[in-house]
Amino acid sequence: MANKRTTSADSAWAQAGIDLHLDLRGSGLRAGLGEALREAVRSGRLAPGTRLPSSRTLAEDLGIARSTVTECYSALVEEGWLVARHGSGTHVAHRAEAARAPERSAAPPRRSPHELEPGAADYAEFPRAVWLSAARRALTAAPHSAFGYGDPLGRMELRTALADYLSRVRGVYADPARIVITSGFHHGLGILARALRGQGVGTIAVEAYGLDIYRDVLSDDGMSIPALEIDEGGAQVDALSALEPGSAALLTPAHQFPLGFALSAERRHALLDWARRTGGVVLEDDYDGEFRYDRRPVGALQGLDPDHVVYFGTASKSVAPALRLAWVVVPEHLLPAVERAKGRVDTVSVLDQLIFTDFVTSGAFDRHVRGRRHSYRARREQLVSALDAQAPEVRVVGMPAGLQAVLQLPEGTEASILEAAARRGLVVSGLSEFRHPDAAGSPWGSGLVANFSSVSDSAWPAALQSLVAAVS
Repeated sequence: MANKRTTSADSAWAQAGIDLHLDLRGSGLRAGLGEALREAVRSGRLAPGTRLPSSRTLAEDLGIARSTVTECYSALVEEGWLVARHGSGTHVAHRAEAARAPERSAAPPRRSPHELEPGAADYAEFPRAVWLSAARRALTAAPHSAFGYGDPLGRMELRTALADYLSRVRGVYADPARIVITSGFHHGLGILARALRGQGVGTIAVEAYGLDIYRDVLSDDGMSIPALEIDEGGAQVDALSALEPGSAALLTPAHQFPLGFALSAERRHALLDWARRTGGVVLEDDYDGEFRYDRRPVGALQGLDPDHVVYFGTASKSVAPALRLAWVVVPEHLLPAVERAKGRVDTVSVLDQLIFTDFVTSGAFDRHVRGRRHSYRARREQLVSALDAQAPEVRVVGMPAGLQAVLQLPEGTEASILEAAARRGLVVSGLSEFRHPDAAGSPWGSGLVANFSSVSDSAWPAALQSLVAAVS
């Protein structure tokens, strides 16, 4: 019967970052070890010049006699597979080239310097030095218990810091006990969909323009997702009265994505009246609420009725999506269902939560957002100015806020302008991409959704020039 044993690197190999796995198959241990080493060299897993473990170490790892390993090494040296030098150990011979090198995937395509698609940001502005300082402080101060599995709802330090921040900056009523930390908005929305589905909710209305991935999250959980049309007052919430009692609605009230309108005061009150009257739930996506340029940001809807509004916030737009950090402020009556839907373990890195806590409490988060707000305001103003001067038939819709702008185009020109943009190396999205497939008509016609926050400061002038040229 063939022997099958595996070994991993000894301490010297581990320090070099090498890991070795050998399958010993054959009529005997020596023959099996020899063939396993030959195959490792043949396949390229053991590159020329690689140092092998000592005979003693390999014998101990495999649980075989050292003499067996020594004999095997000697035979492979004689065959030319290995070389042995006194004092330097045994290495793979340089003339024993791999018969077949492992296939390498093609290099990823280089990003265009003019990518203006929504969802991205200028990642060169990630505050590396400040984040590193926060990491040092957080790790130094972390209690030993922080290195365990963690609270399924998230670290209380972060939830407390967020409660203070959201109250101060967004007008959110946020008891730390009702804040749930999630791995991005997508994750949080899935949790709420499952929680609501478990309570018998079968319908979540959505805005007629938005991201299809979020509509998919809801429909994948069995939700019906009727569309609410958008005008300059935001979502037309009067249509909610046609839904069955206890339904829900997912909205971006502070800054509708992508059209850029705020939900009017009249509709904010009508929306909350609907929720109170019918037992409905409002899911408020406050994805870029910190970025308002003409005046102070519109306060979050949640502050008007914490019992009927679920508030979603995220670090993806304000800092970087790679952090995978978001938060959900949940009404007390929904918290048990959300806890069940989230599961019994923390799904967000505890260390990242502690670092972000320091980032918030030290004031670094506020400073970072202020800096980005100043830069993005300037870019939006440059975009509007350039279009006014060179393409007056193109109108920027929506309020001065956020990370992208919708450029309303002459009717029927969206496809041709997207082609013109592509010829100039410009990556931009058409407004039609965000239209709900079941929504009737297309009241906003042709348009582009241009993300003015997604390129570096040095690339922005050329990207702006390409964009204006494409629409002119």
